[in-house]
Amino acid sequence: MTKRVYNFYAGPATLPLSALEKARDEFLDFAGTGMSVLEISHRTKPWQKVMDDADALIREVMGIPNDYKVLWLSGGASSQFYMVPANLQVPGKPMEYVNTGGWASKAIKEVNRYGEAKVVASSEEENFSYIPADVEFTEGSAYAHITSNNTLYGTEWNYDPKVPSDVPLVCDMSSDINAREIKVKDYGVIYAGAQKNLGPAGVTLVIVREDLVERVPDTVPTMQKWSTHVGKGSMFNTPPVFPIYMCKLALDNIKETGGVKAKEAVNREKAKLLYDVIDASDGFYKGHARADSRSLMNVTFTMATPELEDKCVAGALPLDLVGLKGHRSVGGMRASIYNAMPIEGVKKLAEYLTEFKEKNQ
Repeated sequence: MTKRVYNFYAGPATLPLSALEKARDEFLDFAGTGMSVLEISHRTKPWQKVMDDADALIREVMGIPNDYKVLWLSGGASSQFYMVPANLQVPGKPMEYVNTGGWASKAIKEVNRYGEAKVVASSEEENFSYIPADVEFTEGSAYAHITSNNTLYGTEWNYDPKVPSDVPLVCDMSSDINAREIKVKDYGVIYAGAQKNLGPAGVTLVIVREDLVERVPDTVPTMQKWSTHVGKGSMFNTPPVFPIYMCKLALDNIKETGGVKAKEAVNREKAKLLYDVIDASDGFYKGHARADSRSLMNVTFTMATPELEDKCVAGALPLDLVGLKGHRSVGGMRASIYNAMPIEGVKKLAEYLTEFKEKNQ
């Protein structure tokens, strides 16, 4: 086998080895067709089986109720920043958001094209280092929106906000979908770019409750309507076949390794390994996120100087620990430990950080 490193990049990110090996084995001859999955027509029975299997797997591992539609759409989750308000806008009703930084901020900017965007809570004043507490949304709003995990700042929602029964909760779960168990019925819409915790870049998963599909005004362009894609089984136009195929293989891995419940247990163990190193370092490593808002997926921290951080990143490379430099908007370091990151990689990183501190404090 060719060399494999421990990939801590935030996205595109590490994928299950079993999924990569399966794709390798089928790359030139998919399902006995004599063609690569990159070549096969999306109107054939072998491809329809991939779509059906992907739908069935995501429904099974997430426990998606029958009254929700599953869509696999082209592009990244950023496209949903405008598709959400385009589809859910209601004249005279505000669209409410919590600003937890990064992608949440970008989503908020898109709303004003369709109506009033109301920010009900924000952690901007402390550089998005925490999730606002006791957030409540307003009765009668068109919808409420949160970003469950922030890859840039390493924060994650660890409680459910209060949402009136008549207000659908919309959630961008791009970087922590299937990382922990949730109740899909608590949400009106869930969307997630695949490239962090589900598959490769190029496809976005959208899960939308049936009664919300037809809310969209007639004036919204055809391709921006969820109803368009629901009506054609995510194949109104040519779907991103290879990313969907890879998501299907990654979902196979989740099912075969015990489902989301099992993944969550391992994810909590992995995160604890790194946070314990940070907390025991006497300030040598300083976590960006407050303890009550820490992410299971993206562990962010800084050191005394950028030079020391660069030295730490460089020293990790010979140990096959890659992708540890923080996002340019935050700086510091970041270890993304998505579902496909084996616990062995996190243990190796924890050991390295402990040794680095001892040698450089």
